[in-house]
Amino acid sequence: MSNYEKLLEDWRQRFLQMDTRALLRRLPELHDEGAYLTISHFGRRFGISRATGEIACTDGGTATQTERLNIYTLLYYGKPEAALLGEWVSFGNLRGAAPFAPAFRAGVQASFAKTFAGQEALLRKAAADLGARPLPSTGTAFEADAFACIPVRFYFWEGDEEFPAQANFLFDAGTPDFIHVESVVTIASAGLTRLAELAGLQENEASF
Repeated sequence: MSNYEKLLEDWRQRFLQMDTRALLRRLPELHDEGAYLTISHFGRRFGISRATGEIACTDGGTATQTERLNIYTLLYYGKPEAALLGEWVSFGNLRGAAPFAPAFRAGVQASFAKTFAGQEALLRKAAADLGARPLPSTGTAFEADAFACIPVRFYFWEGDEEFPAQANFLFDAGTPDFIHVESVVTIASAGLTRLAELAGLQENEASF
């Protein structure tokens, strides 16, 4: 078992100790469907087994390690008083995110730019297929729901002969009250992976 799978096994066990009634009160987007709790993550619907804590994609696809981790941490870390603030900030300006900002820029942000360099039309189509909401921008910009309580804004600017493609993410300033701030990195990563899949592209994995 990989270290990542060991981590997920720890989270599965932790889920089994959670008060599901309290979770349902705190997260209205979480639905009680009998043997499963269901939730959507970047447009994909997942079921969490009440009996085992296992997470599966309800459309028959595979729930990735990142998707499962994001769901577990959302369920665990959200505060009862969490609320969106309507203030959009870069990752590094989220409360507590500064130590992780260089890795975020070198990893997820750079990967976003490299994956869609020269493929802006495919990015726009993927965003539409995801059900994202277009935003005004000199490049391509849109807002998509990682979870209903965690919207993410994606920005992309195509490169030219002098400058490479550029990308950015913005998050609501209240996001750290819904999930551990370090998990926002994997939230953005899951969104990028989903867009690359919808675009039919191989994700360019930059180094953290």
